[in-house]
Amino acid sequence: MFLFESDRPLSDTSTTSTSTEPTWGTFDEEGNYTPRQIVSDDLGMSFADAIAGTMVSVEDGQLVNGTVVKVDKDEVLLDIGYKSEGVIPARELSIRNDVDPNDIVSIGDKIEALVLTKEDKEGRLVLSKKRAQYERAWGTIEKIKEADGTVEGLVIEVVKGGLIVDIGLRGFLPASLVELRRVRDLVPYVGKMVQAKIIELDKNRNNVVLSRRAFLEETQKESRDSFLTNLKPGEIREGVVSSVVSFGAFVDLGGMDGLIHVSELSWKHVDHPGAVVTVGDKVTVQVLDVDFERERISLSLKATQQDPWQEFASTHEVGQLVYGRVTKLVPFGGFVQVGDGIEGLVHISEMSTHHVDAPEQVVTPGEELWVKIIDLDLARRRISLSIKQAAEGGELAEEYRQHFEIDEHGNWAAGGDDAEREAAWAEYYEANPDEAPGAEGAPPAPASVTEAASLAEAASVTEEASVTEEAPEA
Repeated sequence: MFLFESDRPLSDTSTTSTSTEPTWGTFDEEGNYTPRQIVSDDLGMSFADAIAGTMVSVEDGQLVNGTVVKVDKDEVLLDIGYKSEGVIPARELSIRNDVDPNDIVSIGDKIEALVLTKEDKEGRLVLSKKRAQYERAWGTIEKIKEADGTVEGLVIEVVKGGLIVDIGLRGFLPASLVELRRVRDLVPYVGKMVQAKIIELDKNRNNVVLSRRAFLEETQKESRDSFLTNLKPGEIREGVVSSVVSFGAFVDLGGMDGLIHVSELSWKHVDHPGAVVTVGDKVTVQVLDVDFERERISLSLKATQQDPWQEFASTHEVGQLVYGRVTKLVPFGGFVQVGDGIEGLVHISEMSTHHVDAPEQVVTPGEELWVKIIDLDLARRRISLSIKQAAEGGELAEEYRQHFEIDEHGNWAAGGDDAEREAAWAEYYEANPDEAPGAEGAPPAPASVTEAASLAEAASVTEEASVTEEAPEA
């Protein structure tokens, strides 16, 4: 401090004080003030050095504390007691991208920052709030990882393959580890607080991988074990389709998800599960298997539906005529769909009364025709059909009898004249407008025995003529 010569007190302008205590300056009779005279200097240094001694010292990489004194759209000024305010660029305020500084800090806030450089090319002290946060967070997260604890953070961004969670630094949460099952739409998670386990930590690579699924599995293990214990194969349960994937559909049973494999979705062939069910559908399923070790539940949708093969077998017999559509040709014959999800095989030997070298000589895919059931093996789910035997006539299957004139044995009988036949067809089309001529799936009447014989004979003659024409001269 500076010492001054003792002068008259301010309260006395006419006499001189003899006190040795330092006092203020003096006033003369005209009221002019004379400051005290400096008689000694106890600083032991220059005034500039004394001022400098009151400021903090900083080094690159140092953590400092300060008060926010100004917030601009591009930067924030922080008073840390240095000779000038420190500058925090907007990009160094938060681990989030493209933030508004006003959303992060306000004037008067006390915050911690890391010194990036004491003096940049413009002579500024440059600081970083997010890197200070990053340094603090690493220490905390490493301790949590060692203790096998959990972290909590705000989901701030959707990136390729997952989410970014603010846990003091950018933690990556893969999409496959967000829930107990894979989530397709991650956008609804942005802005939500989540808890997760740390499954990978590498400071050198700045890599933190999180798993919310591990946290859910740990916290729900007791309830999951109870749910699995009470779930028995063969049970019928109600559920909601929670996810559809290429190999099947997941169903939320109210405690856990079970999988309906694509082969258990329908009695029909399924190209993609999405053709049978969609997310949100309420379904009734049967429990096929419960795997306690892997905590997996296998379900079946088709098991709760009537087996089309059982239904077909209960309403059809060997020897009956049915109408179908050719679906596929193979070297040994052709497959004909004769019911919903029911296909039978017409062996090449049953395609015609004459010799056939290839199925294409008789039928083409998409063609519709009458066939006769010559074998029905429900256990093996196989039906053998015949085109040539259907041409000989026979008993109609029950579903066709009301539409055609039949005899006492259920055999179709042609009308006595064209008028009767047309009347029979008119009755059939009236009851089945979608099957009228020109409509897809309209069956023609099966041929009478006489008509079938004539057609077979004509085909045989045509083939013989063709063979004769193509035979080489002797």
